[in-house]
Amino acid sequence: MSVIDEMQATIAEMVDGRRGILAADESSGTIAKRFDAIGVESSEENRRFYRSRLLSAEGLGDYVCGVILFEETLSQADDAGIPLPQVAAAQKIVPGIKVDKGKGPLPGAPGDMITYGLDGLAERLDGYKQQGARFAKWREVYPIGPSNPSRLGLTANAEMLARYAAVCQAQGVVPIVEPEVLIDGEHSIEQAAEVNEVVWHEVFHALHRHGVVLELMILKPSMVTPGKECAKAPPEQVAEYTLRSLRRAVPAAVPSINFLSGGQGPEEATVNLNALNQLWQSPWQLSFSYGRALQEPALKAWGGDAANGPAAQDALLKRARLNHLAMLGDYEPSLEAD
Repeated sequence: MSVIDEMQATIAEMVDGRRGILAADESSGTIAKRFDAIGVESSEENRRFYRSRLLSAEGLGDYVCGVILFEETLSQADDAGIPLPQVAAAQKIVPGIKVDKGKGPLPGAPGDMITYGLDGLAERLDGYKQQGARFAKWREVYPIGPSNPSRLGLTANAEMLARYAAVCQAQGVVPIVEPEVLIDGEHSIEQAAEVNEVVWHEVFHALHRHGVVLELMILKPSMVTPGKECAKAPPEQVAEYTLRSLRRAVPAAVPSINFLSGGQGPEEATVNLNALNQLWQSPWQLSFSYGRALQEPALKAWGGDAANGPAAQDALLKRARLNHLAMLGDYEPSLEAD
């Protein structure tokens, strides 16, 4: 099978109009913070137990088509010794891998950041594929401020995303391209829309320069929302601004847009996704790639107690099902009480 055939098969399984992606790729530092919030030690065994319960939740594959894993998780197994990528695949959930190595300040652009991890990426992808990964994810972040993102920040981050995506496709791995415009600050929804649009334009110009096949990638952008220090915008306004900016900047060749939750709460992320799918018939699948917005209820239900594993699975399944309904534009707030 050629690398093109491999990627086409992956896209066919991940773009079906009814399922989204579970982001379970928290770094060691991030998951430690989330475990701290529920009073649980972030040991390797606790991380393995928790993530194995997520992936083995019966029926999750009805609502989730893919899972983004952290490198540690890719090599872990469930209680029966089955590798976790195989646990996911048994539910028709495609395993994927976060491949970036975190971010740091971008020299010459105060306030902007740049992500590390391109060195040796092709070789790492070969190893990840052998462990079952079929897609990858790379995140660049864009703060909104008086001088940010700068012109250098826009071009440098777009270049990193495009180089990563080109390496992935050369290895037969579908790239998820994640340009996250941060919600930190007091910017308006109008300013957020302007920045997102500029970011997406820059990213797709870079993808074109590097010969990335748009039909064989997935975009994971932010929704257009006001800064978190402002009042929240109603879902209809979030949908209107987000779709307008997407139409102006994202080619129709992209098969799926899987939004990140970006600090939104579980219900808020679902409501906004539903509004997006109700407002306008788009050329793309409008789906989700949520981390905390899917996992937060499951973490609370688990609380570090092995006996609560089934309750954590039920909480995850509920949020996954509600976001599946939001993809169809059929979500109702009353369903939260079911």
